[in-house]
Amino acid sequence: MSRSSGPDHLLPPSVRLEGLGLCVGLAAVGVTFAWALHQPVFLDPELPPLEQAPDRFVQVLMPQDTPTVEEDSEPLEATVTKRVTQEEPPPKELAATPASRTEQPENKNETSETQQTLAKNSEILASITGTRGTQPSGQQLHDLFAHGEADMAVLEARTAGVTDIGARPDISSGQRLKEHHGVEVYTHHGVNEMTLVEDDPQSTFSVDVDTASYAIARRKLESGRLPPPSAVRVEEFVNYFDYHYVGPTGDAPFAVNMEAAPSPWTSGHHVLRVGVQGRRIEASQRKPARLTFLVDVSGSMSRPDKIGYVTESLTWLTSRLSPEDSVAIVTYAGRSDIVLPPTSALHTSVIHAAIARMRTGGGTAMGSGVNTAYELARDAYVDGAENRVIVLSDGDANIGPDSHGQLLELIADHAGEGITLSTVGFGTGNYKDTLMEQFADKGDGNYHYIDSMQESRRVFGERLSGTIETIARDVKIQVDFEPEAVIAYRLLGYENRDIADEDFRNDAVDAGEIGSGHSVTALYDVVLQDGWAANPQRRLATVRLRAKKPGRDRAAEEWRTHFPARLLAPDLADTSKGFRVALSAATFAEKLRRSRHVDEVSYTQIARLLNTARRAAEEEDDELLALVHRAGLLAGESSLGG
Repeated sequence: MSRSSGPDHLLPPSVRLEGLGLCVGLAAVGVTFAWALHQPVFLDPELPPLEQAPDRFVQVLMPQDTPTVEEDSEPLEATVTKRVTQEEPPPKELAATPASRTEQPENKNETSETQQTLAKNSEILASITGTRGTQPSGQQLHDLFAHGEADMAVLEARTAGVTDIGARPDISSGQRLKEHHGVEVYTHHGVNEMTLVEDDPQSTFSVDVDTASYAIARRKLESGRLPPPSAVRVEEFVNYFDYHYVGPTGDAPFAVNMEAAPSPWTSGHHVLRVGVQGRRIEASQRKPARLTFLVDVSGSMSRPDKIGYVTESLTWLTSRLSPEDSVAIVTYAGRSDIVLPPTSALHTSVIHAAIARMRTGGGTAMGSGVNTAYELARDAYVDGAENRVIVLSDGDANIGPDSHGQLLELIADHAGEGITLSTVGFGTGNYKDTLMEQFADKGDGNYHYIDSMQESRRVFGERLSGTIETIARDVKIQVDFEPEAVIAYRLLGYENRDIADEDFRNDAVDAGEIGSGHSVTALYDVVLQDGWAANPQRRLATVRLRAKKPGRDRAAEEWRTHFPARLLAPDLADTSKGFRVALSAATFAEKLRRSRHVDEVSYTQIARLLNTARRAAEEEDDELLALVHRAGLLAGESSLGG
């Protein structure tokens, strides 16, 4: 689906004047409303005493008995943030709730009439500008104009098709908001702030091995535009690159690689890197895969960069599966169809013929397709195999808020039963990043975006085992900073992966997965206590990991290690090249998403740092440098040296 960016294409001629009147009327009504944020209070968990453990990895702790907590279904636009430097414990989730009217009408009829007018006007404007999702109570939160949060200048900018009106003023409060760029939808998850260790010594989050954000930003930059800030997730930039971490030994699923150095950007600050490397499984040792592909063949997919890449990617992937694997294909448009029942990958010609038969056209009934795909996945289910549904789509689905929530619950339930779900995105113009990311999150799967066949071969070829072979589910990381060592810290990225500290050992709380050979990197900006590094035996932090084995839900296991002072390099030049590449990627993402923490850092400085770190065997490093240069030119930096 395409849509002009001009207002003449958004409103038919007969209602343009009426729309302007509605906007003026709504602005007058909207200023009478205010919103308050509900801030739940969280308690610090009671933790066991620490024991000495190897620096790189870890000893196994006995799983603790914890009460089973019913997991709340996260709404489409649930509000998630890391709140910092507050006197109260930092809340992890916020939900917008309507405050009382500042002025009450004299009678109920007037109240009802006003509410009806507001609702009607909100619906009309929401059809133009989109919605803000659903809050936990189930109430639909329509666009900001329905709540008196915007003036006529902003409305005119939106209806004129301006793709980026800048950061919303309530982003700093932790509100997660959707941005509509043309008809592409992204969600802003806020930006982490510095946290005082005396207020909250623990940083707890779910792992994220997705790479879609980096590929989307690359697509935008190569087309001559800066990506919308909401499309940029720092952790997905960092985790796009291979840092060649040391892997685990024995039966351990993970190894933890740690490094730290003075920050090149802020005097008196240090950068700390925690890198988790998953066990690598050779192709010959990979478990059989039961793959069910759910392919969007609606009219919006009728383009070479969509259905063209889909068919070419599927043909290329299925040619590389083993005879023990099986493939099923479901398509959906106005309805869902079984194109290929579960079929052994040994029958390559049959599979390729089914792929070639796919045709696009019609509406988008994703809900029906998801149900059909799970029916096939259940039919093909083998205990001990990798049972996975993979959605290939632009995410542009005709799903109402209720059915969307039901689908997320359905996906989460099947993940708990051993059928995971991954998403692979395609195309431009109408791409729905928010939906594709949430589906993968709920499905304990990964999320990738294909902007070229080179990226397709990377996802489905070079890293095929990591894409389809899970080594651990619901993986959580907790970094517990030592108050005598660290004054404050800030996690770069992972805003929408934040987990309440007390939920680290709550196995009912969902988290991410790690595939074969996957690595997860977290960078922290930290302020150290004076003289802390003088004693190399002192500890900066304790790093804990908690995860479930792949397959059906079971009790999680926990590991931990410590971060000693001796891992702090005296100078940035003394760190590994991988450390500097990770820092370059993170700072680049921070710059693209307009984080205030890098206001004084230029693209030129990022390029110079990256130049000191480029690895000869890593083509991705050269590509990253080219993207930094391109972004600098688009941002108006006339000269990007070295």
